[in-house]
Amino acid sequence: MTTPITSDIEATETFLDQLRGSEERAREGILKLQHEEGYWCFELEADCTIPAEYIFMMHFRDEVDAELQSKICVYLRERQGGDGGWPLYYGGELDLSCTVKTYYALKMGGDDPEEPHMQRAREAILAQGGAARCNVFTRIALALFEQLPWRGVPFIPVEIMLLPRWFFFNLTKVSYWSRTVMVPLFILCTVKPKAINRQKVDLRELFTTPPEEEKNYFPIRSRLNYLFIGLDKMGRAIEPLIPPPMRRRAFKKAETWILDRLNGAGGLGAIFPAMVNAVEALECIGYPRDHPDLVTAREALRKLLVVGDESAYCQPCVSPVWDTGLAALALQEAGVSKTQEPVEKALDWLAERQLFEEPGDWRDYRPELKGGGWAFQFRNDYYPDLDDTAVVAFAMWQSGQKRYENCILRAADWICGMQSRNGGFAAFDADNTHYYLNEIPFADHGALLDPPTSDVSARCVMLLAPLCEKHERFRPVMERCIEYLYEEQEEDGSWFGRWGSNYVYGTWSVLAGLEQVGIGLENPHVGKAVEWLEKQQQSDGGWGEGNNTYYEPSEPKRNVWKSNTFQTAWALLGLMAAGAAGSTATKRGIEYLLGRQEEDGLWEDIEFTAPGFPRVFFLKYHGYDKFFPLWALARYRKHLSMLSEEK
Repeated sequence: MTTPITSDIEATETFLDQLRGSEERAREGILKLQHEEGYWCFELEADCTIPAEYIFMMHFRDEVDAELQSKICVYLRERQGGDGGWPLYYGGELDLSCTVKTYYALKMGGDDPEEPHMQRAREAILAQGGAARCNVFTRIALALFEQLPWRGVPFIPVEIMLLPRWFFFNLTKVSYWSRTVMVPLFILCTVKPKAINRQKVDLRELFTTPPEEEKNYFPIRSRLNYLFIGLDKMGRAIEPLIPPPMRRRAFKKAETWILDRLNGAGGLGAIFPAMVNAVEALECIGYPRDHPDLVTAREALRKLLVVGDESAYCQPCVSPVWDTGLAALALQEAGVSKTQEPVEKALDWLAERQLFEEPGDWRDYRPELKGGGWAFQFRNDYYPDLDDTAVVAFAMWQSGQKRYENCILRAADWICGMQSRNGGFAAFDADNTHYYLNEIPFADHGALLDPPTSDVSARCVMLLAPLCEKHERFRPVMERCIEYLYEEQEEDGSWFGRWGSNYVYGTWSVLAGLEQVGIGLENPHVGKAVEWLEKQQQSDGGWGEGNNTYYEPSEPKRNVWKSNTFQTAWALLGLMAAGAAGSTATKRGIEYLLGRQEEDGLWEDIEFTAPGFPRVFFLKYHGYDKFFPLWALARYRKHLSMLSEEK
């Protein structure tokens, strides 16, 4: 490890002036992007499956907007990889399911299968085993369009709604995103509606064996998976014996569940897959298209579109609370009078959106706990998020404004009540750790659950630590969480990043949390983490880590991605939180950021920044390369300013 020796850094006034100028331009650039109401909301981009599914929805319902479809097709074509397929993130390898969905969407949009880009895609798909090897979600979509038989998808009848909590499978045992996606699917997979698909676009050329003759839609993954596949077959065999009154009761329960959580203009779960499934499920059980709930639900979907002059895509959701909380923290770090008013305007906007007594699925296991969280989106009342809650409440605490005191304490009490048994914190639920459920046929994506993670847990520590001085009730919770974080540290000193890519994100998150406790370089866990971060620095002074580390977590794989500004900022913030602000590595990283700043004062990177679900679904937060570099520069400028004053 490079020993951080402050004297190695020449904190000259010239360099300080450069930092101040860079910081000022970045600050002004971010303030220009603040909405009049006080919030920030940057685009949130996923892979091509979401815009492809938007095209599916239009053809399923026979409501095709030709101009929009044409623009989405432009977007899809532009993102085809050199191997002929479509990846889950820029620079990634072909993903079979994403490629099949994109190919089918383009074909629906009018692309001739004999065009070169379609030929290349088809050859790539067939080389991977064909469309029969796609994941469950893709096969369900193909079944709805009659492109494969229903035996090619898991048996998920609507009667699942009636299963008691003690049963091995129950909705309360899976994550929020799984619940909101699955309940409408229970209806769809029971009714088995047929997409209108007026043009009768088919996909037979993507199967190596005719889909009706395919015998292996469910490859065995493990012994437990083999058992669940057997139960799946048994369920199909006894389905005709289900009494009609039971089926009617199950349908009614599913319908009520969806309507209770339809979330107005926010949409079911405020995430695209659940929202589109809800629209199609309600229609197939008889809701007319002019029903107010369906009209509102369709409008919620349209709000996810990002439409340009030439191309368009659909976001998986929106992130105003998360973006606003992080932008506020970056501007607070800048700490000048010019940011006080816009930051307080942002915090006031956030304060109005705190969830107190609203119903929520988290109450299933914490019925006596008072609310106090924030959701990720503009509205998602049933599903507040611990990560957002910790960030927002911490920004309110840093403001020093007494009017936020109740918001902060309610948030902290709610977070404490959501601690899992192992001491950590998950994103939306407590103790959502029924890992055997990842072996059911539906869960081939491996993202059914919401277990505790280091990054969310570290954010909770970050909030609780400064509150312990006046409120001792938070200390035992915080100390248990710190022990959890120590246990989660990787052998090489890093921490896994569940909600950001990946070990750089996780390591920064934990170091930032431990800093608030007063744990720094003298601690062996911190020292090992700093050593790991410094080893990951690239020759250009920046840091970069690809999403391939979710597939190949070995050390040689972690340092093969080109540098980018947001991961460089994470690494720098981690080093400075640990007490290594004076290291050579930190100064080189700052110089990298200064050299990448654009004329508008901001930064621009094309890399995807986070997993929605590791190895399955990745996201690009368009704000990360804006506010994180400012945050790092402001933090370093404060460090150099203190040194200059001391001299």
